Amino acid sequence: MATFFGEVVVAPSRAGLDEEEEAREETPEDREIRREIEKKRYRRRRLELREREIQVLWTCAEQPLVCSKFVVAIGRNAAAFLSSFILDSVCWEVVGAVKLWNEWCRTSSTTNVLPTDSFCLFYRLISDPTVLLCQCSCYVAEDQQFQWLEKVFGSMQKKDLQVTILSTCPVADYKTQESTLTLVSPFLKALKTKEFQEQVCCSLLEQPNIVRDLPAA
Repeated sequence: MATFFGEVVVAPSRAGLDEEEEAREETPEDREIRREIEKKRYRRRRLELREREIQVLWTCAEQPLVCSKFVVAIGRNAAAFLSSFILDSVCWEVVGAVKLWNEWCRTSSTTNVLPTDSFCLFYRLISDPTVLLCQCSCYVAEDQQFQWLEKVFGSMQKKDLQVTILSTCPVADYKTQESTLTLVSPFLKALKTKEFQEQVCCSLLEQPNIVRDLPAA
């Protein structure tokens, strides 16, 4: 306790006690307990990594898939748009699914490709099998996005392949000089690569707006 204002008081410390405890010789029982703990940690880490692996299942035998147009709807709103305006007919068949597990999503561990088993499904146009749709309403974690792309696009031929991504974001995240309260929502913006030479159906997304997560990947 200080006897006057400004006096330097040395606080009690356990540093010496910790050094004494570390200096104690480790017994065989201690070493065995430490080894068992390390084994459990190692097995748990391997299990977590294996669970986070993405598995792509296809019902069609031909690999790689011959694909001319691939439309990917990412997020619940975009997936609902596909269901309401494109998939609401008998012109499509389910040809694949993605199984994944993360903090926000855990799909079924079964190998059947059914809508009830997965939140990420692939459809093929019956009249033109080279047209594929992907309805991805589940969350894909950051450490799984590259794996998702690698395994999905690794099953397709890349030559003359046109990929269209549909995604949504809140109007509040849209950066513009005018007030977002005056914007008529929902509204549509587009981004395109230099290889895309066709006419876009809406105006381009202005800077400094960006695309995030799986659509950006």
